[in-house]
Amino acid sequence: MNESLHRLGEYVLLMKKAIAIPDRWSMFFKQLIREIYKLGVDSLWIVVIISVFIGTVIAIQISLNINSPLIPKFTIGYTTREIILLEFSSSIMCLILAGKVGSNIASEIGTMRITEQIDAIEIMGVNSANFLIMPKIIGLMLFIPVLVIFSMFTGIIGGIGASYLDTRMTPSSFEYGLQFYFNSFYIWYSIIKSVVYAFIISSIAAYFGYNVKGGALDVGKASTNAVVMSSIMILLADVIMTHLMLT
Repeated sequence: MNESLHRLGEYVLLMKKAIAIPDRWSMFFKQLIREIYKLGVDSLWIVVIISVFIGTVIAIQISLNINSPLIPKFTIGYTTREIILLEFSSSIMCLILAGKVGSNIASEIGTMRITEQIDAIEIMGVNSANFLIMPKIIGLMLFIPVLVIFSMFTGIIGGIGASYLDTRMTPSSFEYGLQFYFNSFYIWYSIIKSVVYAFIISSIAAYFGYNVKGGALDVGKASTNAVVMSSIMILLADVIMTHLMLT
């Protein structure tokens, strides 16, 4: 318990130090663009690939389980859309990104810590937490809505593709289900959730990387701890925001 409170205090103090007005805005924007490309754009391919296949699988599995003459065929498209919009494209996708992006941030900052690059930045009078962490947090939070929208679009495309492959459903009924009782708020709901998740992933990973002590082996442990803790906090935040925003 004491260790958990100690870590929480360290995390809060680090975020207070990191989220501050940059000393040099030109340098901050250069770092921000670099982080958007490295953390966001480089993750686009994995988001698209996973979303297409998961959207296809969701549609096929629903068609297998809703194979009754009493249930209309458009229910397959409707259910696929709701799963993708409400949970997959935000929560599940961010859990996947926690493994890719979170480990990347923790290992990068952790390596800088054990090679004393962060100490060198501090000696030059630069706020190292602000210089290293804030562009990563802002960059991921800015680009995560793009990833979520791509995930929604490609996931639904995968479901439509499944309707052409699976004889238990037709493309026309699937497309009707996609439009049936569509609630545009669900898109904003997923985007809002993903922005919160982006902060959780980047800030927790930065915390574990920034506070690494030891050698290369400890950097690996910090990356693992960052992914595990980010995943737990994403699931907890998912429960809280679902209760607050949908009930």
